[in-house]
Amino acid sequence: MEDNKKIKVVNRSGNGTVGYTIPELGITRVFQDGEEKTLNYEEIRKLSYLPGGETIIKEYLIIDDKESLEDLNFQPEPEYFYTKEDIVRLMSTGTLDEFLDCLDFAPEGVIETIKELAVNMPLNDVAKRKAILEKTGFDVDNAVRIKEITEQEEKEVGAKETGRRAAVPSKDGKDQKKDPGNGGRRVIIKQEQ
Repeated sequence: MEDNKKIKVVNRSGNGTVGYTIPELGITRVFQDGEEKTLNYEEIRKLSYLPGGETIIKEYLIIDDKESLEDLNFQPEPEYFYTKEDIVRLMSTGTLDEFLDCLDFAPEGVIETIKELAVNMPLNDVAKRKAILEKTGFDVDNAVRIKEITEQEEKEVGAKETGRRAAVPSKDGKDQKKDPGNGGRRVIIKQEQ
């Protein structure tokens, strides 16, 4: 395999960044969620030699070149190549058996995306929600409830007035009215006689 071969690499991480440093090449890379970059095969190969590099390749990035993966002695399951669109399709129209296979064989990045989408889509299939709970320990029902409560609280807080609701006491014990032009505070300057 030629070191200068260009390969498409995508961050599959459900809701986070993936980064690594290859000191030998003087390279530091950070992939944002869903970001796609074109890298040389040499960089991918050297990443695989680093501690944790193989895990990054297998679990959190999609190396879109089967020949390169074979050269790295990695024979991925079909779920390795799932994009976010594939996962959405699987969750909405896929069979339960397909979904269970995905939960059993998919990389961690795919599982994280499934959990995120199950809450945000939301996933209405009770059997698939139960499968997620049994396979990952993630309770979609509770996460959806928490999301709904949080959204409701944010709406209520946004509707409330944020200024002071009471008069500001002065040093002499008399309350002062708030001055709307100064953030709800009134400044009193005492002159010495």
